[in-house]
Amino acid sequence: MYNSRLDGLTDYPFQRLSALLADITPPADVEPLAMSIGEPQHPAPDLIHEELARHATEWNKYPPTAGTKTYRRAVADWLTQRYSLPTDFIDPDKNTLPVAGTREALFMTGELVVPPEKNGQVPAVLMPNPFYQVYLGAAVMAGAEPVFVPATKDNGFIPDFQSLDGDVLNRTALAYLCSPANPQGSVATLDQLKNAIALARKHDFVLVGDECYSEIYSDTPPPGLIEACADLGDGLGNVLVFNSLSKRSSAPGLRAGFVAGDPDLITKFQRLRSHAGAVQPLPVMAAATALWRDEAHVEANRSLYRQKFDDAENIFGDHFGFSRPAGGFFQWLDVGDSCDATVKLWRDGGIKVLPGSYLSRPGTDGVSPGDQYIRVALVHDRDATKTGLTRMFEILS
Repeated sequence: MYNSRLDGLTDYPFQRLSALLADITPPADVEPLAMSIGEPQHPAPDLIHEELARHATEWNKYPPTAGTKTYRRAVADWLTQRYSLPTDFIDPDKNTLPVAGTREALFMTGELVVPPEKNGQVPAVLMPNPFYQVYLGAAVMAGAEPVFVPATKDNGFIPDFQSLDGDVLNRTALAYLCSPANPQGSVATLDQLKNAIALARKHDFVLVGDECYSEIYSDTPPPGLIEACADLGDGLGNVLVFNSLSKRSSAPGLRAGFVAGDPDLITKFQRLRSHAGAVQPLPVMAAATALWRDEAHVEANRSLYRQKFDDAENIFGDHFGFSRPAGGFFQWLDVGDSCDATVKLWRDGGIKVLPGSYLSRPGTDGVSPGDQYIRVALVHDRDATKTGLTRMFEILS
């Protein structure tokens, strides 16, 4: 006896990658390099260790689902400063909630907002194609139909939800929008964000902004959904935004993030999460509070990524469809056949990347928008990354 919706879930991309490369041995004379997973390898800030030690006496306390007031205030202050929001636009007690990393919370959002049916039909969950696997899992386990909206070179790698038929939009319960995008690094403009919000309110669905790559960028800070809400001037209705310290602070193991937005949804999310028990221990929350209040380590972290993209630009030039992403730390390279290139890179150079075909589904035209790409994570130190990219270019050329 089990929930048969689990049958609708596919293997996670990294399980598929392990199977693809299982019988292949990389060259013995090279150091293997995993550029397949977006796990930041930069040193975590010392501030984490200092705060964990300072709050070491709090491990024996159950943490509240709503988090501490200081954590919620730190998040509200960060949002206000980062997006130049009006004073008190974000109420820390009504508009924010801590989460144990955005992955579990993005998944749980399906349980929060997807009803058994909408307008008498099976509800739909919109997501970009290529997509983050958690979006699909959330839709499937909530009993909704996943709708894959193309995010391709033709539309700047930003899904155009407004292009969907009215019938689909009228039964849409939830839409995921990732900006900066994983895997392409594209950034939605403020107008695109405002249009997406207007569409969500018109058709009464929840728009989720997955903004965990927002602080990794080369030049211009990416706009955010809450910023767009403030610009529209109509509050935070129908909008939830997720962010974390995993990428911003190179602290994926801390599992510290937040959700912010629609006060009614935040209240309901707190009730749901009180049953799930997905909370941060108090020492972790204290460390996370300190990190949200510090920007010096973030700028240093961002500078390291800029240097690596400088190197990538010098190595690839105009080959393999290279373009410097507006945000994030992935390179989305056009290699013709993603699985063939992945096998070749591992077999000939000990470089592990992720096939784009594992991140996408075929559209109505039968074409999967990730088939010709590989995703390369520039997460290692500069020397290792430069060595890996150089070897990659030589193998694929």
